[in-house]
Amino acid sequence: MSIQKIKDHLRNIPDFPQEGILFKDITPILENHELFTATIDIFYEALKGFNPDVIVGIESRGFIFAAPLALRLNASFALARKSGKLPYKKVSAGYALEYGKDSMEMHIDSIKENQKVIIIDDLLATGGTAKAAIELVKKLNGDILAVAFMIELAELNGREKIDPIEVVTLIQD
Repeated sequence: MSIQKIKDHLRNIPDFPQEGILFKDITPILENHELFTATIDIFYEALKGFNPDVIVGIESRGFIFAAPLALRLNASFALARKSGKLPYKKVSAGYALEYGKDSMEMHIDSIKENQKVIIIDDLLATGGTAKAAIELVKKLNGDILAVAFMIELAELNGREKIDPIEVVTLIQD
C-alpha cells in the first residue's frame, strides 16, 4: 500500500481545537485495518535499521503507533504523558503548542542510561512537544536515535527545534 493512499484518508478539521488550527484527523486510517496495518508496516521499515531499545510514545496519539512498533522492533514501550497522569517518580519538561502551553512527564525508570531511544508521535507541527520529549529522554540519560512522525507540517518548521536529531516522517503536508 502506498503512502498516498494513507494520506488520502487523512481528514482535515478546520478550527479545531480552536479557530485558525487545521486539525489532522487520523481516525479514518485507524478505523481501517488495512490502512492502519500498512502505516505500522511503513513505520517499521523506516525504523528497523536503528535497532532501538526503547520506543517512547508521546501522549496521546503517539501511543497508537509507538506500542505496536515497540513490539515489532523488540523494544520496550515508554510513555511520555501530560503532567499529572503518571503515578510514580518522574521527570518533567514544558513545551509550547501552536495553540497554548503544556508539560509532559516520564517515569524516572522508563529509560536506563545509554539505552537507544526512538520517540514517536502522530504529528510534527511546531516541534514543541517533540523537543520536550527529547528533553525528558536526555534527563533520563537515553541515547536518542531518531524522532518519528506519521505527519509533518513542513511549513511550521518543527524540525528546527529537533535538529540535529534525525527526523523520520511518513507524510509531509
